[in-house]
Amino acid sequence: MKIMVAIKRVVDYAVKIRVKPDKSGVETKNVKMSMNPFCEIALEEALRIKQSGLASEVVAVSIGPVQFTETLRTGLAMGADRAIHVEATENIYPLTIAKILKALVDVEKPGLLLLGKQAIDNDQNQTGQMVAGLLKWPQGTFASKVVLDKEKQVATVDREVDGGIETLSLDLPAVITTDLRLNQPRYATLPNIMKAKSKPIKKFTPQDLNVEIKSDFEIVEVTEPPKRKAGLILSSVDELIDKLKNEARVI
Repeated sequence: MKIMVAIKRVVDYAVKIRVKPDKSGVETKNVKMSMNPFCEIALEEALRIKQSGLASEVVAVSIGPVQFTETLRTGLAMGADRAIHVEATENIYPLTIAKILKALVDVEKPGLLLLGKQAIDNDQNQTGQMVAGLLKWPQGTFASKVVLDKEKQVATVDREVDGGIETLSLDLPAVITTDLRLNQPRYATLPNIMKAKSKPIKKFTPQDLNVEIKSDFEIVEVTEPPKRKAGLILSSVDELIDKLKNEARVI
């Protein structure tokens, strides 16, 4: 079985986000970029499935400008067998990404598509669900545990919900999006980083895949959240209750 993993290049999680002066988006110039943490978890899970003998190949996929190849090289250094880069310079939103992933699935014929549950740059949490709908494949979102049965061609997924853990049984092929507690991604070793330089990255454009890039919505303005007010030290419980009742109006 082949596993395809979608990965995204985002502003590093440790970087303090700054909004552009014209409020058109987030500043990315001269900012450290890295693989989306949820995508790292998805790739790690694919590599563990392969190491267990349940998959024969792991293919990393990324959609975006030429700089995204750097992130793909990181994925190859982690252990992916090969990579696919769909080069696009325009801003691409979840539905278009889902259409591109569907087109790649039609080409590659994987038995499992893994994605991070969301990207930390926009937190939209839409692509996995959309591509599952386009493919008409079963989906398991927010996965905290994945178990494959190769003989029955079934994936058992534990997913985190408000009430606890929900367990799903999915017929393969399927789409699974990964949550934080699924695993701890590995670090790429220096020898593997060197080997990654010789691993193939296949190039596509959206036009090659017969996908039209068009904006599904318009970003009117991006602003920073309001600054939190300074806290107060209160002298008694009665004073706290009074402020919650008369100022915050929450009781």
